[in-house]
Amino acid sequence: MTKRHQILVIGHDEAGCTPVHEKMAYETGNEIAKSGTVLITGGLGGVMKAASHGAHDADGLVVGIIPQNDASLANEYCDIVIPTGMGHARDFLTALSADGVIVIGGGSGTLTEVCASYVHKKPIAALKNSGDVAAKYADQYLDHRNYVKIVGVDSPKDAVKYILEQISK
Repeated sequence: MTKRHQILVIGHDEAGCTPVHEKMAYETGNEIAKSGTVLITGGLGGVMKAASHGAHDADGLVVGIIPQNDASLANEYCDIVIPTGMGHARDFLTALSADGVIVIGGGSGTLTEVCASYVHKKPIAALKNSGDVAAKYADQYLDHRNYVKIVGVDSPKDAVKYILEQISK
């Protein structure tokens, strides 16, 4: 059996997530599931829950890596919950668990995951029209090392396609 690819979707939690972010995240999760790829999220609300919902509705596999030590705190769409008890340090686990990353909006927690993904040279796609961290860092490198360019994309379908192309190389 061949290992299935794993894509991390990151973005605003429920406090910063707008209906536009939710729609994009749902569509992204749905596209990930339809491709036969495993969805990884931080397992909580906002973009994480919407992406999980989209993947769940397409019969995909959803892994939630949560910062708390209580698995019951994960959103209801997670098939597998990994309670870390690590707080924000879990952002490094989500990044390292993924073969590629898709960014939708996002604040400082999202930026932490982007940085962790970047230093580990994971391919990163950012939905440019989702604003915030995704829009701010789309189509550029984070620093002088030029590890991976954060590629700006226009749609969830384009994001999934780009990441799968990169991880299949």
